Amino acid sequence: MRRNERTILKSEGGGQEYLTFTLGKEEYAMDILKVQEIRGYDSVTHIANSPNYMKGVINLRGVIVPIIDLRIKFNLEQVAYDEFTVVIIINILDRIIGMVVDGVSDVVTLPPEQIKPAPEFGSSTHADYITGIGTVNRQMLILVDIDHLIGSEEMQLVEMADVKLDLAA
Repeated sequence: MRRNERTILKSEGGGQEYLTFTLGKEEYAMDILKVQEIRGYDSVTHIANSPNYMKGVINLRGVIVPIIDLRIKFNLEQVAYDEFTVVIIINILDRIIGMVVDGVSDVVTLPPEQIKPAPEFGSSTHADYITGIGTVNRQMLILVDIDHLIGSEEMQLVEMADVKLDLAA
């Protein structure tokens, strides 16, 4: 779908635009308005005593950006980073964070009728960051509430990383 077609569909059908990305064999989607940029994966500066899913930080045009690997956060099998591995730079809660994903697929517009409610997983599963399941051309997309996924625990880690970097300066 070309950009003009998406714009027309959005204005006529009232859909929302999502950036789709892959982790393993699954396709996920997040609100495109949260995305600042997409870049290839580069080496990071590791922060001592951080959780395994926090890969470290990068310097992005003078801004220290924590990098979180969603594959590890979602407890998926680890895969070696390759030329398709990307970092989605997002802006949430007035903070810039990078998320490592296997690849970025497309930008899609989903009208409300193409979104089904998130399934109930029970209290033992912490999947409350899933807002629904979207369908595009018979393909299912797991819709992620990125603000909820990168919640208070990660934001505290970001604050700790900032303090550690300030002390090192």
